[in-house]
Amino acid sequence: MNKSCSLESILEQLVEQDMIEPEKARMVSSLASASDRNSLHALESIAHREWVNKSNPSQHLTMDALTNWLAKQSGLKRYHFDPLKMDVASCTSLMSYAYAARFNILPVKVTADKVTIAVSDPYDTQWLEEIRRIVKQPIDLVLANPQQLRNYALEFYSVSRAMGNAGSNQGEQVGNVQNIEQLIELGKAGSVDADDQHIVSIVDWLMQYAFSQRASDIHIEPRRKQGNVRFRIDGVMHQVYEIPANITSAVTSRIKIMGRLDVAEKRRPQDGRIKTVTPTGQEVEMRLSSMPTAFGEKLVLRIFDPEVLLRDFADLGFENKDSEIWHNMIRQPFGIILVTGPTGSGKTTTLYTSLKHLAVPEVNVCTIEDPIELVEPLFNQMQVQHNIDVDFASGVKTLLRQDPDIIMIGEIRDRETAEMAIQAALTGHLVLSTLHTNDAPSAVARLTEIGIPPYLISATLLGVVAQRLVRILCPHCKQPVELDKSQWGSLIKPWTTQAPGSMYQAVGCLECRQTGFLGRKGIYEMMPLTEELKQGITRDFDLYKFRKHAIKSGMRPLNLAGAQKVAKGMTTIQEVLKVAPPRYEG
Repeated sequence: MNKSCSLESILEQLVEQDMIEPEKARMVSSLASASDRNSLHALESIAHREWVNKSNPSQHLTMDALTNWLAKQSGLKRYHFDPLKMDVASCTSLMSYAYAARFNILPVKVTADKVTIAVSDPYDTQWLEEIRRIVKQPIDLVLANPQQLRNYALEFYSVSRAMGNAGSNQGEQVGNVQNIEQLIELGKAGSVDADDQHIVSIVDWLMQYAFSQRASDIHIEPRRKQGNVRFRIDGVMHQVYEIPANITSAVTSRIKIMGRLDVAEKRRPQDGRIKTVTPTGQEVEMRLSSMPTAFGEKLVLRIFDPEVLLRDFADLGFENKDSEIWHNMIRQPFGIILVTGPTGSGKTTTLYTSLKHLAVPEVNVCTIEDPIELVEPLFNQMQVQHNIDVDFASGVKTLLRQDPDIIMIGEIRDRETAEMAIQAALTGHLVLSTLHTNDAPSAVARLTEIGIPPYLISATLLGVVAQRLVRILCPHCKQPVELDKSQWGSLIKPWTTQAPGSMYQAVGCLECRQTGFLGRKGIYEMMPLTEELKQGITRDFDLYKFRKHAIKSGMRPLNLAGAQKVAKGMTTIQEVLKVAPPRYEG
């Protein structure tokens, strides 16, 4: 039998291999219209019926399963698209979109040694000799999902076309990029209009791309000859695209316009916010920050998960005991609760989730933030504005006149803000705020260092929570591994020597983009301020002794909290050791 990717040939092969019944094959063949045959791949015509594989009832004949089957039949390697690992510019430069669409092919990897081209029809290679003459390199064919190949080809060529058109539309004047190490090349460094439709398309694509890849941050970084676009996904940076320098400047200007920043001001850092909609229709808020660098303005867009306010504490990573302690603290009528940790450790998410639970109609929740990160209708949110002398301290003073029940202060940075927070707690308000310290006991030391009397700390502080984010093992591919006792000991000693029953390691699959990890969760160090601990807050405060007393009183250090997630098979020892502070031998 001559194999081909015609609908009849594919159906015949599936019947021969006892994967579908002959009656079903005849039905599909008779119902397929001429337009369907021209617009749909044979696998698509079969996959959308969601049949069960007759020879393997546990398997459905999905698009993915059928693509794997066709790869095996044709002897080609199956290719899975990972846009973050593709050099879009070099791939789309090999052939035109019209040519790629005509044969439903797409170059996916270009190296000095060979070119890899993804195909959807392994038996149609009439184009191959022509491409060999043009490329003059060995060509490796791989089989891809026909639907994905068509979609990615359209997306990649659209972006490349927008880049090319934006570059060709540049004027012949000298660029106006303000940087401290600028190479002047007359006639070459043209400027591109930020309102150019191609620039608008590039920016839209970058944002939608970031949403689909679960990115938490978009970095646009100017360099001497080009701009780099990088995404942070699950805490790890990924290179995404390289943009010509003049287009980088226009992209930066376009994003600044969207964030209502001063486009003409390139020497001073600025902050703004953008609200947009994902392809699935969810509203997303992004915090925008610009910073002048040697080659122009660097932009970072922090993407806030629209689901963050809908999560419960278990989704954030709270264990049952953690949740009980935290709820006991936030249910108090007055006092101060502090959440500590470095930037990007999830402090704001913890506070927003807590405020969402507390914000019932009978309670007035007010916040002072720099900047407002998520707009929530249940809160009364106020933003710090240093240009008109509205800082955290003056903001809290204003909030106290607004009849609040609960006050959230974005961050306690100085003595004045800390004093206002204490004043609010002493006058019967619950105050939640953040500090930048390595662990929970150090928060008390920080307050004493900035000049808060120990008796006021003891009178108002309800508790401190230190937190970190750890990457979670992908549930689709993680595998058991033998316990490494030396590493386990470095994580849990001196608090315990109990070893888990099993441990898991990262492997990598399509679901997690071969990283072995999928998402992040928090680990928490809960330190409610007991009467015994309050006695240790004195003028000659000793952090080392205070930390020992906190652990004896039941505080579970971050290392131990991480070890609990390792023992549950949620993460690895290495991931915990990356983010948790050094263990304390005391």
